[in-house]
Parts: sequence; C-alpha cells; structure tokens
Amino acid sequence: MIGRVILLGQVNGQDAAALMVDGQLLDFLIDPRDDTPLAGAIYRATVDRQVKGQGGVFVKLPNGMMGFLRQVSGLAPGQKTLVQLTGFAEDGKALPVTSRLLFKSRLVIVTPGAPGSNISRKIKDEDLRQALQGVADSAMTGSSSDLGLILRSACATADLDEIRQDIADMRLLAENVLADLAGGPELLVDGALAHEAAWRDWADPEPDAVEQHPTALEDNGVLEAIDALLAPMVPLDTGGSMIIEPTRALVAVDVNTGLDTSPAASLKVNIAAARDLPRQLRLRGLGGQVVVDFAPMPKRDRAILEQVLRAAFKGEAAETSLVGWTPLGLYELVRKRDRQPLRDLMKA
Repeated sequence: MIGRVILLGQVNGQDAAALMVDGQLLDFLIDPRDDTPLAGAIYRATVDRQVKGQGGVFVKLPNGMMGFLRQVSGLAPGQKTLVQLTGFAEDGKALPVTSRLLFKSRLVIVTPGAPGSNISRKIKDEDLRQALQGVADSAMTGSSSDLGLILRSACATADLDEIRQDIADMRLLAENVLADLAGGPELLVDGALAHEAAWRDWADPEPDAVEQHPTALEDNGVLEAIDALLAPMVPLDTGGSMIIEPTRALVAVDVNTGLDTSPAASLKVNIAAARDLPRQLRLRGLGGQVVVDFAPMPKRDRAILEQVLRAAFKGEAAETSLVGWTPLGLYELVRKRDRQPLRDLMKA
C-alpha cells in the first residue's frame, strides 16, 4: 500500500480509523467502549478549590468527574466557567482541562479570546490567500470582537462556499456555547469520535485514498500491527530492539543492540529507536514521564542522538518536552497524555 491512506472501519465492534503511510501504521484511533470523556469535549464547570503550590484549581464536571485547570487567576469557589478537556488521566486523578477553548472542524478553528484571522502558512498561493481572507472577513462580520479564526491547510483544496458555511457553523456553535453559563456542570460539546477525528485531523496533507468499510482495517494489516503494539518488544531494522513498558509512575524504554557487538552498533540502534519512539508512544497512547535507557555509547555521540530525537518529535500533535540526560545516563522526556492507552481501549 503506497501513499497516504485513511482507513475507516471497525475493530472488536467499535468504530476505528487508521492512517497508513507507505504501508506503515502511522496513527490509530478507536472509540472507547464506555462513557470515557473524549479529548476536545467542552464542559460547563464549577470551580471547586484552589491547589496551593500547583498554580491551578479543581473544577467540578458532570457525573461526579473532577478536572484540574492550570495557570488561572480570578476564579472563586462556586463560580461557573467553561473548560475543554485536553487529554486523559490515570484512574483517581483529575482530568486535565483548559479555559482556552478551540472549536475545531476539518477546515477551520474558531478561537475565543484570540481575535483576528490567520491562514495556514502551508497555503502559499497569494491569490488563494486573498480569496480566503475575503471569505473569513465576510463570514466573521458581526461576530464578537473576542472571536478569532484560523483557516486550516485543508482550505487549499476546499470550495469557498464550503469554507464559508463551515465558518458560519463553527462561529454559531462557539457563540451558543460561550453564552451558556447557567446551571450546574454539564457537557456542552462532545469530543470527536474516531471517524470524525480522522476526517478532521488527518486531512493535511491530503490523503491519496480513503477506504471506508467494516473490514477495511482487517484487510489492510492493521489488526496485525495493533497486535504488535500490544507487546512490549519493538524489533528494529538494525537487528536490535526496544522494550516499552508503562508503569503507574512512568514509561520505561530499554534499547538493546541484539547480537551486533560492533563498535558502531550502539549508536546505530539508538538512532533507529529514537526515530521510531514518537510513533510508538503515539500508537500505544502513552504519555507522562518517559525514561529511555539507550544502549551504552560514548558521551560524544549524545549530541548526534539528541539531534535525531529533536527531528523525530518535531511536529508531534502531543506536546512533548525533551528534558535531557540524567546523571545515570538515562534520557528523559515528558509527553502529554492526549489519548487513552491502547491496551485499555483494546480490552474485550
């Protein structure tokens, strides 16, 4: 399977979506079996209490859930506020939420609190940019001065009337939600399910093909790739491997050279592991603190490996901070928990 292909189908009776690039699984989404809240969901929340020393407040969400809102000021207990779910948390921990709401579609993003309009830099054609700016200006006329708009790169191949209608729909949704602060905690906008999220987030660059069928994932080898992701060992092209083992405190990654004992083996396998690590964490749904025990190598080679890591994580949707080396020679990074772990989603 050559090219960029989106597959929409089912796994274990749940809707699922896979993004394949030249036959390799690049991303995978599956609907949860339970009522797990979806990233992107917008809630009317009630401020509960401040957390001293952590720069945030707990907020009450529907169905007894709790959220944690960071870096806020001016909120008092009992006050109503709007928040958006930004990721997931382990059992017993508050869900991460933000007060900076984003109303996303495949073509546009409406941004309350960030006025002005912006067009994706990936759209280079000046005539098209001017046409898009005209559509944006007319579609946002009369809106609150607090609302902003981003035209996504998918607008490059969309009809102007379609873009105009999409802006109108997302603007109306944003205005209705922002005006709805009465009452107790409530879900106002649900997050995107797998098929919807695939159409919205995998449109850039435009796919070469889209296949939608209940057995699309099974027929194209996705189920075999998922089985491999549920195992801790990741074979690498170099003949080495890395072992990925999530614990409650962190994700531990161990890189091994295998049977190759040549002087260049360690750097070679470490580079291979570093290049594949973002994909593995994304597909496995792993985040939080990640500690990597790379194969032993001279300290002079660390700069090369750091370069590879920066390039590999560049452009990742999940916010990632590359922390660096510990005194014991381990490498630390922190990745935002933007989705549920795959092993939980695949439980029967």
